Amino acid sequence: MAQGSSGKTLGRRPLRIGGASGFWGDAALATAQLLQAGGLDFIVYDYLAEITMAILARARARDPAAGYATDFLTGAMTAQNLGEISRQGVRILSNAGGVNPVACAAALRARIAAAGLDLRVATVTGDDLMGQVDEIRRCAPSEMFSGAAFPDPRRIVSINAYLGAFPIKAALDAGADIVVTGRSVDSAVTLAAAAHQFGWRPEDLDQLAGGALAGHILECGTQATGGNFTDWRPEPAFYADMGYPIAEIFADGSFDLTKPTGSAGLVSRATVAEQMVYEIGDPAAYVLPDVVCDLTEVTITDIGKDRVHVKGARGVSVPGSLKTCLTWQDGYRGGQFFTYYAPQAAARARTFAKAALQRARASLARQGLVDFSHVSLEVLGTQSQFGAFAKGGDEAREVVLKLAARHPEKEGIETLLREATGLGLAAPPGLSGFAGTRPRPSPVLALFSFLTPKHKLAIKVHVDAGEIPFRPPTQGETTAAPVRPTPAPPAPPAVSQRHRVPLVRLAWGRSGDKGDSVNIGLIARDPTFLPWIWAALDTAFLRRTFGHFLADDAEIRRYHLPGINAMNILLSRVLEGGGTSSLRNDPQGKGYAGLLLAGEIELPVGFPEKGQC
Repeated sequence: MAQGSSGKTLGRRPLRIGGASGFWGDAALATAQLLQAGGLDFIVYDYLAEITMAILARARARDPAAGYATDFLTGAMTAQNLGEISRQGVRILSNAGGVNPVACAAALRARIAAAGLDLRVATVTGDDLMGQVDEIRRCAPSEMFSGAAFPDPRRIVSINAYLGAFPIKAALDAGADIVVTGRSVDSAVTLAAAAHQFGWRPEDLDQLAGGALAGHILECGTQATGGNFTDWRPEPAFYADMGYPIAEIFADGSFDLTKPTGSAGLVSRATVAEQMVYEIGDPAAYVLPDVVCDLTEVTITDIGKDRVHVKGARGVSVPGSLKTCLTWQDGYRGGQFFTYYAPQAAARARTFAKAALQRARASLARQGLVDFSHVSLEVLGTQSQFGAFAKGGDEAREVVLKLAARHPEKEGIETLLREATGLGLAAPPGLSGFAGTRPRPSPVLALFSFLTPKHKLAIKVHVDAGEIPFRPPTQGETTAAPVRPTPAPPAPPAVSQRHRVPLVRLAWGRSGDKGDSVNIGLIARDPTFLPWIWAALDTAFLRRTFGHFLADDAEIRRYHLPGINAMNILLSRVLEGGGTSSLRNDPQGKGYAGLLLAGEIELPVGFPEKGQC
């Protein structure tokens, strides 16, 4: 029987973990909601994305005591919540430490002391590799996705490896009530809790894969309970009162997913499947620090109201290296939104934007500055995001113009913003907008990803003031994930009569970014639809749909997940550098699934259609 320092004995019952944060800025109400639900062993928080690390690195550069997710303290770890955490014996795991976990933990300890409580706070460090810049440079790693050369060390702002679950488990084993980490992988907090309570070892690959999948479902909070769900609801209360997810994990790594009783939202096979396919790349080799997961045979089953059972994750190997993300200053960017309402609004907006750029470039030349390195002009309201599938967008009588640029110098962006604003009285009529002060340039913190061998990291675990021994697990380690291709769905039969059907009537979908790539997962509403969807969404179809976003050397890959009757699509070099650098209106590709679902595919006449849009 497993037992944690809180005194709870689990026996045969599942471990109950609530997911309270999916990003830095998630709703502060989550912690109180989950504490009110009661019966939890852990609450976990994920605050870090690649964009977030860049923001936190910039904050630490201004203030050495900054660089962590302040919302964790001000929103989650309030005096009232801390009191309830102590009373219930709930343990807290969070990567809110960002690029400064020691400062985050110190501030948290001060809050705990002010509340008169006795809670042990641990930190996990060792992900920050800024002190090894010269050594890393000598190894000259290339960017793992684009092959770009290592950036100028003088411009590097942060370097962080993605740590796994076992350092957090060590802190729990030593009696920590709250663990604060730096850049651990999003799912590591959940996996650490399960490994601690069930005694999972580094070689228990299938269990680790199941726990990691539970963490992957929890890591984006309400995206598993109805948020960003394809079958959206028109009722505001569905979203305003949405419940945060709760995973009930079993010793074999399978789990149930539910939410607090009485909360709004939805937990179903579809909502959980959408989150499962979110940002996973190759589902047969989803690489995490502690285990490479094969998710192709995972099944998701509705077993009750707002409750599903998830099983079938398989661990296939252990990576010998950790993904490491470096951010470096790559010039400046800036822009502004303008609105136009009038007949031919789109044409007026484009004319205004081109005139602003013409003025700005003339001013750059007078100042002896180079031209903009990137320019983005998007007229929203004309279906500009739909590319070849836009329908009558230029007939819109009110639009939003987004004009943005990148430049090596701050003065270059200031010039664009000044000249665009100054054109206001010399513009085509219909210009309007709600705005305050003129926007300011912001540094571009570009992303550079590479692999760091695990043995090069010096991970340290401190519980309160004392360091505890930690030796990274190495048993069963391999340097590469095995390739186990999953066969494509069977080809649909040849038929003579077909009709066009909106894809959204046949599938659910979700998309998101990984660096400069976008992952789009589609789940067939009925298993019989998948062969037709797979056949229709070939490379040519995908290039037509996303061609206006794709770079010339972009690669498109498709993967089959037979366990949940799904396909995963990976588009590389599609975001103009990714969320930390892109000027796009959707720099993280969150709407790409919607663009795809808006298309139509051919089905046999009379084919039974199920589901709803």
